[in-house]
Amino acid sequence: MADTKWPDEGLVAAAREGDVASLTALVSGSHPHVRRFARSLCASPQDAEDAAQEALVVLYRRIGMLRATGALASWMFRVVRNECIRRTRMFLRPPPPVADETVDSAEDEVMRRLEAERVAGAIAELPADQRCVLVMRDVQGHSGSAVAGALGLSVPAMKSRLHRARAAVQASLRGEGHG
Repeated sequence: MADTKWPDEGLVAAAREGDVASLTALVSGSHPHVRRFARSLCASPQDAEDAAQEALVVLYRRIGMLRATGALASWMFRVVRNECIRRTRMFLRPPPPVADETVDSAEDEVMRRLEAERVAGAIAELPADQRCVLVMRDVQGHSGSAVAGALGLSVPAMKSRLHRARAAVQASLRGEGHG
């Protein structure tokens, strides 16, 4: 059974003071928790692992900024959540304009970004199984059979999850909440 306790406050305090051995132990002790949280938020295992690594880099570089030694878990969860959302938004960005296209006004660009943030938020709120299917199929463009195979699902089960995910995102964007 995996250790479910975060590193203790004494280790956090020593790491904040610059003790290299404590900082190393803190990062390695936090890794399983950070990875588990990233897997629950990110759309793919690769994104989860990347988000977890980024969060550990933030921990390593900014441990001195942590005000309360007992706040490590909540701080790391926020860092992981923000990284997962950032990765989702990267997929939702429109491609750069082609040279002969008309340039959008600043207002149009702001509206497009606000809409992309709304969509990213709606996707981030999906249950992990639906979010993974939606991102792999609609954002990353994988075929239905490839998504089903990667997730160990039958094609009908994948289609069912995809349908529920799309409906939930549409409902969220219409302001109807989760459905």
